[in-house]
Amino acid sequence: MTRQQVENLFARRDNAIKNHDAAAVTTLYADDAIVESPTAGGAVRGRQAIEEVTRAWFDGFPDVTFMKTTLVIDGDRVVWIGDINGTDTGGFMGLPPTNKPFRLPIVFFFTLEDGVIVREQRIYDFTGMLLQIGVLKAKPM
Repeated sequence: MTRQQVENLFARRDNAIKNHDAAAVTTLYADDAIVESPTAGGAVRGRQAIEEVTRAWFDGFPDVTFMKTTLVIDGDRVVWIGDINGTDTGGFMGLPPTNKPFRLPIVFFFTLEDGVIVREQRIYDFTGMLLQIGVLKAKPM
């Protein structure tokens, strides 16, 4: 893929996320793509599983936003760096909503092949997010 094609792919991804369109996000992945995410409890494979993980974010945090600060492209490897913000008003991972907000940095590492995403690794402070939304309680020091 050319640099412009990669930029276009990630512009479509960013737009689909902005619109909370899990199905549109998932069309950018290979049929057997793998996503590694703390939310998924490890790795999920295939568009349907990826769509379910994506939808969990949109359902649990209806106001969630992903703000890209940096996009690094190196051939078939891409790094998306940014921040994620939202409020737990939809209930996350089957738990009742806490109505508490969160904000944290997030990094996505992607591998591309034949114009689609074949592998993604999401890195963010999942425990910190759970603390912010009140699902976990920190022991006072």
